[in-house]
Amino acid sequence: MNIELINTGSELMLGRVLNTHQQWLCRQLADRGYVVSRQVAVADTAAEIQQAVREALSRADLVITTGGLGPTTDDLTRDAIAQLLGRQLHEDAAIAASLETWFTSRKRPMPPSIRIQAMVPEGALVLPNANGTAPGLIMEAPTPAGTPVNRAAWLVMLPGPPRELRPMFNDQVLPWLTRQFPVAEPFTCRTLRTTGIGESAVQERIAGPLADLVKRGLEIGYCARVGEVDVRLIARGKHGASVVAEAESQVRELVGRHIFGVEDDTLEAAVVRRLTERRQTLAVAESCTGGRLASRITDVPGASAVFLGGAVAYSNALKQSLLGVRAETLAAHGAVSEATAREMAEGARLRFGADFALAVTGIAGPTGGTDAKPVGTVFIALATAERTTVLAPVNRYDRETFKNVTSQQTLELLRQELVALPA
Repeated sequence: MNIELINTGSELMLGRVLNTHQQWLCRQLADRGYVVSRQVAVADTAAEIQQAVREALSRADLVITTGGLGPTTDDLTRDAIAQLLGRQLHEDAAIAASLETWFTSRKRPMPPSIRIQAMVPEGALVLPNANGTAPGLIMEAPTPAGTPVNRAAWLVMLPGPPRELRPMFNDQVLPWLTRQFPVAEPFTCRTLRTTGIGESAVQERIAGPLADLVKRGLEIGYCARVGEVDVRLIARGKHGASVVAEAESQVRELVGRHIFGVEDDTLEAAVVRRLTERRQTLAVAESCTGGRLASRITDVPGASAVFLGGAVAYSNALKQSLLGVRAETLAAHGAVSEATAREMAEGARLRFGADFALAVTGIAGPTGGTDAKPVGTVFIALATAERTTVLAPVNRYDRETFKNVTSQQTLELLRQELVALPA
């Protein structure tokens, strides 16, 4: 089955908004055995939208569009596609009534322009919008005149806001899709998430041992981000699940210490989960990461059971008053040093009463470096009741990436400690 995705929005072309629809929709489809073969983004002009839809319909069995169904002057998708396919628009009484109810229930007057969202192309199936005002649409679409192939396809039009698009897709489009286009063969996909190892190193370790499984239909993919590498294992057919399971077992043997989770797991969630299982607590002391570490930890539901709190001690004075770093240490070694990181972590653990404490101090740049301590220098400390461990990587990145990488290394230091401890 050939699926194409068209994201509409001039804001996407201007770089003002991140196109999250592409990643999210492709993931939802792929997890169910439907792979998107092509995706494009176009501006909010009728000509651009019509050209993209015309080309997609000449190739695809299913075309999904996002955006352009609202009430403003730049919401052109519905009208442009109706014109392209020669479909008349008519007002749907049920949608018009639901729009009035939506505004009445919120005690707000309904602007006249809102009513345009009740206009539906002839023959379209309406997808009610429980989280907004613009309904989605599904319609069978013969190939537009002038294209070399004469064939019918299906067109799904979704609203642009993610909080409207995602539940509509999950609750209405996916059930329709599985009925209209049942998957021909089982599809199995497993993603293993790693950190602390590069993409090339992962491939060097697993490619050879998995070669026989590749001959049996295994597909291996890699997705590298700063600080992480995902290993994607895919197989199709009735034996696909067993092939993927065998591949996962081998990958875990070869790079297991670097695997922190699967699918959508995050490193911070893995750390919180292990702390929760052990009923142990954590505190943090941050300088150069400016709260990024604490933010990541508190993004995890249930973190309050294990995370006691932290201090962002950017100045030397606060490092002394909040964390107990000695003036002599700062004078002799400086704020960015192994000794200071060590005392930050130990002070945080004692003052917060935690089982573990993490501390970070470094030079994020782009200024502030010296020959002895260049930009990117960082010291990461982990304090326990038994000992304090300090790492000293050099993270020469832009300021934002520096914070992300450093927080990743800090969390991984604790995760490795927790993995090594007896149950």
